[in-house]
Amino acid sequence: MYTASCLCGGIHFKIHAEIPKIFICHCKQCQKAQGSAFAAIASIKTQDLEIVRGEELFKEYFATENKKRVFCKNCGSPIFSARLDLPDVVRLRVGIINESLAAKINSHAYTKYKAEWFEIFDDHEQFEEAYIA
Repeated sequence: MYTASCLCGGIHFKIHAEIPKIFICHCKQCQKAQGSAFAAIASIKTQDLEIVRGEELFKEYFATENKKRVFCKNCGSPIFSARLDLPDVVRLRVGIINESLAAKINSHAYTKYKAEWFEIFDDHEQFEEAYIA
C-alpha cells in the first residue's frame, strides 16, 4: 500500500495496489499541465484508490471532451487524469506518492513532442505518439 498527498496536504489518499510501471508522457498537454518536460504516471484502478480526506478540494479541468485532469484547488498539485470512456482507471501522477517506489520507467510516449531542452538518456521503449498501457 502507498499513500499520496498534494503539496498543501489537503488531499490524502491510499493506493491499495502495487505500482509495477511508470509511464512518461512528453505530449504538449502534459508539459503545460505539469509545468515541466513531461508527466510521470501510473495507471491505477479506481477501486484501488481510497480517498482519506480532501475530496472537496478536487478541481477538474476537461483538457479534451473525453479526458479530465484533476488537481488540488488550493495548491494546484496535479493528482490524476481520467478518461470518461475508461471509468475504472486513473492515471495517477506518481510525484505525489509519499513512499519510495520500486517501479521503474516502462516507456516514453509522445516523444515527437518532447521538450527540446530535455534529453532522454535511458534505453526504455519510446513511442513518437501514444503508447498502450
